[in-house]
Amino acid sequence: MKILVIGASGTLGQAVVRELSSRHDIITASRSSGDVNVDIKDIDSIRAMYAKVGKVDAIACTAGKVHFGPLSDMTADLMQVGIKDKLMGQVNLVLEGTASLNDGGSFSLISGILAYDPIRLGSSASLVNGALESFVKAAAIELPRGIRINAISPNVFVESMEGYGPFFRGFKPVPVADAALAYSKSIEGGQTGQVYKI
Repeated sequence: MKILVIGASGTLGQAVVRELSSRHDIITASRSSGDVNVDIKDIDSIRAMYAKVGKVDAIACTAGKVHFGPLSDMTADLMQVGIKDKLMGQVNLVLEGTASLNDGGSFSLISGILAYDPIRLGSSASLVNGALESFVKAAAIELPRGIRINAISPNVFVESMEGYGPFFRGFKPVPVADAALAYSKSIEGGQTGQVYKI
């Protein structure tokens, strides 16, 4: 398969590329490195990426930023960080990318544990992840030509605990390779409209 991995330079993206590259043709995309550059907040950047890449069999996104902070300090602008980037960035990858997928292709998007297991300072992440998972379930019943869509919803990663550990006290971190396996399941399996909790 020809697979486009967006966010390929990040912790999860690198693991997904490692998981898939031995048996598939991988095209890497990120803001400043990879085979093609893309800023998922910018719909014109998304369109330019798809125009450059051409037809693919799967689109996997491992990218998306949100703002962590107290709800009492949250502003509309800070909430928009996650809405514009992780939520609408991935929604727009689907809206603009459906035409770039071959028949029977798939989207694999990234959500996260805070959709259903919230923490202090994580209201934006919970909102974004929950909305994204609802979008995946709804889009699955309307995508054309046998195209599938799933969300990968991991816990905090072992490899990210140095930076994110203070936010996730009491959570059992998972190896990033486990989340990468879920991308294989989404891309190489037959399911659609699923949320894979890792």
